[in-house]
Amino acid sequence: PLLRAVKEKGYTEPSPIQVEAIPAVLKGRDIMAAAQTGTGKTAGFVLPILQLLSASAPSHPHRIRSLIITPTRELAAQVADSVETYGKHLPLKSAVVFGGVKINPQITALRKGVDILIATPGRLLDLHQQGEVNFNELEILVLDEADRMLDMGFIHDIRRILKVLPARRQNLLFSATFANEIRQLTKTILHEPVEIEVSPPNTTAERVEQWVYPVDKKDKAAVLRQLVVDKDWQQVLVFSRTKHGANKLAQQLEKAGINAAAIHGNKSQAARTKALAGFKAGKRRVLVATEIAARGLDIAQLPQVVNFDLPNVPEDYVHRIGRTGRAGAAGKAYSLVSADEIKQLNDIQQVIQRHLIREYVDGFEPDHEVPPSAPLRKPQVHGQARMQQHHKRPAGDGKHTSRGRGSEGHNRPQQRNRRPGSRSARPAQGGNTR
Repeated sequence: PLLRAVKEKGYTEPSPIQVEAIPAVLKGRDIMAAAQTGTGKTAGFVLPILQLLSASAPSHPHRIRSLIITPTRELAAQVADSVETYGKHLPLKSAVVFGGVKINPQITALRKGVDILIATPGRLLDLHQQGEVNFNELEILVLDEADRMLDMGFIHDIRRILKVLPARRQNLLFSATFANEIRQLTKTILHEPVEIEVSPPNTTAERVEQWVYPVDKKDKAAVLRQLVVDKDWQQVLVFSRTKHGANKLAQQLEKAGINAAAIHGNKSQAARTKALAGFKAGKRRVLVATEIAARGLDIAQLPQVVNFDLPNVPEDYVHRIGRTGRAGAAGKAYSLVSADEIKQLNDIQQVIQRHLIREYVDGFEPDHEVPPSAPLRKPQVHGQARMQQHHKRPAGDGKHTSRGRGSEGHNRPQQRNRRPGSRSARPAQGGNTR
């Protein structure tokens, strides 16, 4: 039944994380797995869990035997879809619970009995306190995107949940990064875990091309509009640092005749679901999201993402651009960077161990130049790749950007096509700071 479901989904070869994780899970081992976002982590634990649960008869049918905890509603819904897709020919039942929606329909589903429960921490604790969930039969616990849960302040909720689970269970921890806090957490949860790491920590997908566009902060919205229109982007995910900023940008795009929607934590779950569905269906060209969407949004063949603001946490850059270039597809990532974001840019480049190519949008050269990037402290394995990146250019992008100047923007020609009223062109910035 599992192979049938996988074949119907169109999968023929497992991804590297699946090759490593599935056998370890089937052997009953605790695992601590790290992999880039978009590499098939979800199937890496859902498929073996379905096999294990279907192979053994429970003492009580449709009691919670596997609990999968995720940091966001979107990721919970995505995992639930995977469980339903892969398990559709099995007699197992599943349910998903998260906040932002009415609790009563979730209670009704739980009372009918479920084998696999997917949940966000807050709603799970609410249901447990109301006596609606029982973990006496639990066999397998999954913490998905554990690093994100720590970032979002869920560590105390996770510890409270762990206290009510059976001591004897299999534990699977999946995370895109293994910060020290994650390793401390694993010491209290995992028993002699198999550690799986199929790619270096904090690496970005190889087929995602990345650029920095230096612009003044006041021009960012206009630059984004021009890029969407001139490059004829039909589907672009844009990241904003704040909820207010996401709303404002979506409204500006709408006024300019570009179908856009915003998605963030203050939106109701119904509004978030509607916005995401409209974006996936092509009814909205632009989806403006805050960090909540950096994990859990699985949009097939998403061609590009834009960082309207750089994230304060450099690792979040990896997750943001990981929304494109998924499952081996190609993708493009653009970052609109103003002079006051040089620290965030330096931190990101340090984390991914490469300098990003700088290009300038004609007519929007910044009055306040983004300072040269700081040298990388540990080039290591990415040094050669970084040099090769200087010569890569996005297909068809030459029309609205000046020629590539290398990742530092040095040897920049005098500016042309200045905006009306702007001051005269400056000489090129000199000196190589590497």
